[in-house]
Amino acid sequence: MDIAQFIAKWQRTDLKERSAAQEHFLDLCHLVGHPTPAEADPTGEHFCFERGVAKHGGGEGFADVWKRGHFGWEYKGKHKDLAAAYDQLLRYRDALENPPLLVVCDMDRIIVHTNFTGTVSAVHEISLMRLGEPSSIDVLRAVFHDPEALRPGRTSVAITQEVARRVAEIAEAMRQRGLDPTAVAHFLDRIVFCLFAEDVGLLPDKLFSQVVAKAAGDPARFGKLLGQLFEAMATGGDFGLERIRHFNGSLFNDCTVLPVSADEMTRIAAAADLDWSAVDPSIFGTLFERFLDPAKRSQLGAHFTGREDIQAIVDAVVMQPLRREWDETRQLVDNVLATGKKRLTATTNPARSPVPGNAEPQLGTIPAHLAKIANTADQELGGTAEGFARSPVKPLSPAALRKAMGEAESLIHHFLIRLQAVKVLDPACGSGNFLYVALQELKNLEKTAIVYAMERNLGSFLPMVGPWQLYGIEINPYAFDLAQMTVWIGWLQWIRANGFYVVSDPILKPLSKNFQLKDAILAEEGEPEWPTVDFIIGNPPFLGGNRIRQELGNDYVDTLFRQYADRVPAFADLCCYWFEKARAHIEVGKCRRAGLLATQGIRGGANREVLKRIKETGDIFWAVADQNWILDGANVHVSLVAFDNGAEASRTLDGRMVAKVNPDLTSASDVTTATILPENQGISFQGPSPKAPFDIDAAVAASMLADIGNPNGRPNSDVVRPVVSAVDIGQAPRGKWTIDFSLMPIEEAAQYEKPFEYVKAHVYSIRSTNRRAAYAEKWWQYAEARPGMRAALGKGLSRYIATPRVSKYRHFIWLDASVLANDGTIIFARDDDTFFGVLHSRIHEVWARAQGTQLREKESGCRYTPTSCFETFPMPWPPGQEPTTDVRYMAIAEAARDLVKKRDAWLAGANPGDKKPRTLTRLYNERPTWLDIAHRTLDTAVAAAYGWKPDLTDEEILERLLEENGKAAG
Repeated sequence: MDIAQFIAKWQRTDLKERSAAQEHFLDLCHLVGHPTPAEADPTGEHFCFERGVAKHGGGEGFADVWKRGHFGWEYKGKHKDLAAAYDQLLRYRDALENPPLLVVCDMDRIIVHTNFTGTVSAVHEISLMRLGEPSSIDVLRAVFHDPEALRPGRTSVAITQEVARRVAEIAEAMRQRGLDPTAVAHFLDRIVFCLFAEDVGLLPDKLFSQVVAKAAGDPARFGKLLGQLFEAMATGGDFGLERIRHFNGSLFNDCTVLPVSADEMTRIAAAADLDWSAVDPSIFGTLFERFLDPAKRSQLGAHFTGREDIQAIVDAVVMQPLRREWDETRQLVDNVLATGKKRLTATTNPARSPVPGNAEPQLGTIPAHLAKIANTADQELGGTAEGFARSPVKPLSPAALRKAMGEAESLIHHFLIRLQAVKVLDPACGSGNFLYVALQELKNLEKTAIVYAMERNLGSFLPMVGPWQLYGIEINPYAFDLAQMTVWIGWLQWIRANGFYVVSDPILKPLSKNFQLKDAILAEEGEPEWPTVDFIIGNPPFLGGNRIRQELGNDYVDTLFRQYADRVPAFADLCCYWFEKARAHIEVGKCRRAGLLATQGIRGGANREVLKRIKETGDIFWAVADQNWILDGANVHVSLVAFDNGAEASRTLDGRMVAKVNPDLTSASDVTTATILPENQGISFQGPSPKAPFDIDAAVAASMLADIGNPNGRPNSDVVRPVVSAVDIGQAPRGKWTIDFSLMPIEEAAQYEKPFEYVKAHVYSIRSTNRRAAYAEKWWQYAEARPGMRAALGKGLSRYIATPRVSKYRHFIWLDASVLANDGTIIFARDDDTFFGVLHSRIHEVWARAQGTQLREKESGCRYTPTSCFETFPMPWPPGQEPTTDVRYMAIAEAARDLVKKRDAWLAGANPGDKKPRTLTRLYNERPTWLDIAHRTLDTAVAAAYGWKPDLTDEEILERLLEENGKAAG
C-alpha cells in the first residue's frame, strides 16, 4: 500500500473505533515497512494489540497497541477527544514500561507525544491529508523504527542546522584561502545538490560519496572526478560505468570545480555521511544564505522563520481561492455522478463568499473554466440545473453513468490543468522559503484532486505542478541561487515522499526566465517590470524611513523618491514600495491577489498611506495586525496584509471574520478617515531637534550662567536653559542643560561669548559637514528649531504641557516656560488645567493609540504625532470656543490638579525600602490604588463633559470621537 492508497482508503472510512482501529494500524505497518504485531511477536511479549495494564489510580485498562521501547498507542473514533486519550496513556504509561513515545489517533490525525526522561515533551501532529509530506513520513517511520530520532533536538530542523553548519565550515575554509566568496557559494550549491541527489536516489549507488572515497584524499583527483560528474549531470550521460540522468536547470551550466584542500576534502566527506534527504527546505535556504554570504554571518545562531509563520499568508492569498475552486469542482463531480446533472445556481462564486452578517449567502456562478463544461454536460445528459432542482433523484442508467463518469473525469482534468497554470511571484524571494511553502501547498491540493479521482475510478492523473510555476526577484546573488535550489529540492522531496517518480529528463528545468537577479523596485530606466502572475507573496526588506538614506545612499534614495512621488510618502519604510508595486500590479490586471509582510508600523504614520491607497483601488481582505516574527536574526513585530482589487467578499482580521479591515488594520471605526480640525492647529509641536551635542552638564551650565561679561550686556541665561527629554519625563531626571540660540543670526549669537565658543568647539565640526545644507549653514542653531512652537509658547505662557513622543504610557507633565523640551517630546502650548485633564484622560489616550504608531509590540510603546493624534482629536467643548467656568470643565480642572499634586508628592518622596528611583514609568507600572482612583475621577469628569457614560469600551469611544470629528469638521 502506498501513501495515496492509504489516504484514499481512510478518507472515506466511517467505521467506529473498535471496527477500524486494528485494520488502520496494520495498514500503517505496511505503509512504513514494519512487521505487524503477530508477524513480529507471535507471543505478544513486546509488540501486541490490547496490552492489559493496571492504571495508575486504580482500575484495569488496555493500550490499543504497544511496542516495548517504542510506543503506547491509543485509538479514538473520528473527531473524538484525543486529549482524553493522551491523558489515558499518561495514567498507565508506567505499566507500559514508560515508552519513549505516546501516540493517540482518530484515523484522521496521529499525534505523537515524546516521553523521554529528562526532556521537555515535544508534539508531532500528522493529519491524514498531510501524511505524504516528508516531515510526516519521517516522524511516522521513526515511531516504528527509531524513536530516538524524535528525541527533542534530533529533528529535521536539527539535521538541517547540522548540514548547514558543515557547509559553513567548508565555505569559511575556502574563503580564507582567498577564493572569491560568490564562486565559493555557487560551487557549494552544486555540492549540496549532489549530496541531496544521492540520498534520494537521483544519483545511483551513493555516487558522490564514491567520488570522495575514490579520490582518497587527493584534491587534484577529486577535482577531476567532480568536474566529470558535474558535466554528466549538466547534459546526462555516462560517468564511468554509471548512467547519469540529465539534471540541467541552471545549476550545472557552469561546471567549474574550485580547488579544494585535503582538509576541505575531509570536511566534504564528513558532510556526505549526513542524511541530506531529511533537510527542511523551508529553513535551510535561509541558513545556507547566512553561512555562505559573509555579510550575513552575524546572524548565525539567530532564529529563522518557521514554516507555520509563512503558511498563514500562503493559505490566505494563494490557497483560499484555489480550495474554493476545488470545492466547486468536487460539488459538480458529486452531483453529476449521482444524478447526471449539476446545480449551477446553488454554487458559490469563489470570489463571492458570504459576507458576515448577511441574512442569506450571496450566490453567484461557478468558475468560468467550469461553467461551459457544466452547461454542456447538463444538456448532453438530459435536462438543466434548474430542472434538476424540481426533479426527483433517479438512478442513472449504465449508459448515463458512463457518460457521467466521463464528464466527471473531464471536470477534474480541467481543474488540474487550471492548477498547473497558477503562477506565484515573490518579488523579494530571498532564499526561497515562501515559494517553497507555496509549491508544497499547490502540490498537496493537486494530490487531493488526484486521490479523489482515484477513489471514484475517474482515471489516473500524474502530478504536474512544479517549480516552473514560481517566479522570484532577488538582488542578493547568494540568495538568488539558493532560492532556485530550495524549490527544486522541495519539489523532489514531495515527489519521493508521495510515491511518484521523476520520469522526464531533464530533472531540473531552466528557471532563468522565472527568477531574476535585480532590484525589484528601482531600475536605471525607471520602474522595473514584474511578471504577470496570479498571486504575489513574500516578506520584502524592512528598513525604517529614517535609515533609508543612511543605508542606501543619497543618489538611490533621491531617485526612489522621484520615481514614487505621490504614491509612497518620503521616508516610509522600504517595504512600502513593494506594497505599492503589488497594488499597481493588481490595478492593471497583472495579478489577482497579494499578501506581504511589513513591520507593524505600517499601520500608522506615513507608512499607512500605502494601505489607504490599496483600499482606494481595491481592498484588504485578510490581515494579522501584530505578530511576533524572526527576520534576519532580529525579533520584530510585523503585520501580515493580503489585498486584491475588491473581488474577495469575506474579510478576516486576526483570525476573526469582520465586516471590514481599515488601513490601520482595525475593524472598528476607521479613525484614519478623521480630518484635521482647524481649532487644534498651532497648539501641538514636536520639540526642537539639535542633531549635535548642544546639551551640557549642570556644572558647565553654572559656569556659563555665572559669566556676566558679554559684549551685548545680556546674561547667558537667555541662551543657556534647562532641557527635558522623554527620558527625563518617564525616568530619572538627567539634570541636563542646553545651549539654545533659538532663531538668532550668528552675529547676535556670538555675543553670548562662552556659550557660543562652546558650540563652536563641540558642534561646528559635526554640523558644518552635514549633508543637508540648511543644517550646515546654521550650525550654531538647533537643526530643527521649530519656529512655530516658539511663537506659540511666546504668547505669555508661564508653563506648558509636554509628553514623550514615544512611550509605553501616555504621560503628560507641566514644564516651566524657561525649560526647553527637545525632539524626544511633544509639547502643547496651553497652560490651563482643563486642557491638561482632557489630554491625560482615557478618552484621549484611546484616540492617540489608535492614531499613533505602535513600536514593535505594545509593551514597547506608541509614537504620538501632533497631526494624527492631536489635531484630529475633538475636544468636549464646541469648536472655536474655550472651556469656560461651566461646572463640567471645572470638574476636569479640579481632577487634573488633584492628579498632578498627588503624583508630584509621590515622586518627591522616598521610602527606606525603595530599591529603585521613583519615576513616572515605575509609578504607572505599579499603578497603586490611589493613582487608579485619581485617573478614574478624571476620566469620569471628561466623559461627563462629552455627555457620555464613563464605562464606554475602546471601540465605543473611537466611534463617538470619529462622529464628533466629523461634526467639528462640518
